Amino acid sequence: MIQEYNIRVLPEVAANEQQLKAYLVHEKGLDEKTLNATRILKRSIDARQRTVFVNLTVRAYVNEVPKDDEYQHTVYNNVEGRPQVIVVGAGPGGLFAALRLIELGLRPIVVERGKDVRERKKDLAQISRTQAVDPESNYSFGEGGAGAYSDGKLYTRSKKRGNVDKILNVFCQHGASTSILVDAHPHIGTDKLPRVIENMRNTILQCGGEVHFQTRMDALLIEGDEVKGIETNTGQTFLGPVILATGHSARDVYR
Repeated sequence: MIQEYNIRVLPEVAANEQQLKAYLVHEKGLDEKTLNATRILKRSIDARQRTVFVNLTVRAYVNEVPKDDEYQHTVYNNVEGRPQVIVVGAGPGGLFAALRLIELGLRPIVVERGKDVRERKKDLAQISRTQAVDPESNYSFGEGGAGAYSDGKLYTRSKKRGNVDKILNVFCQHGASTSILVDAHPHIGTDKLPRVIENMRNTILQCGGEVHFQTRMDALLIEGDEVKGIETNTGQTFLGPVILATGHSARDVYR
């Protein structure tokens, strides 16, 4: 039997499974012998009073054993030879668009005007060190987008558009801590986020997609009223439907 409880406990109880089990046994009348495990589903801190409490949604496994996986896996199949779609931008919008295309059986071609997330870090260092700004590789442009080097917090105003759990699970599948599935204000961390972004890129490549860095879209190819592809600053032309995931800083795209 699996039961879920909303409880309010002291931080030391929330941080220790044995104490959490003891709390459930004492407060909820569960049998210690049959309570095999607990799993925290949601966690938030209430620091409004002198005594700090932690609000938890806890799943109790009574005569049950929890599954090993703490997050839901998404299956990404090989899409080599499938119809291709051009994704302009390798920020969060572009990376998740590419992964979703793979789910749908389409082959993503990602073009990013900046550099990969590791090389990009060197250009950011130059901004602080010499005040030299690379117009194509900076805090706004490059793999991971504007949020890659701004503390790695996860925030959305789009709660009315659907459940964000799928997004958090995809992050976990690519190396983020499963704590983001639990915390009220999830946070990956800038120290961990580049590796997660690289893993997402590797999924795209392993499934037969393409990722092109230092490749800026300079024009849309339009025939009649239909977009047929893009032209780039490298001279390459990519044909297919186009998803613009350029972020708010690529004003030349909007012009």
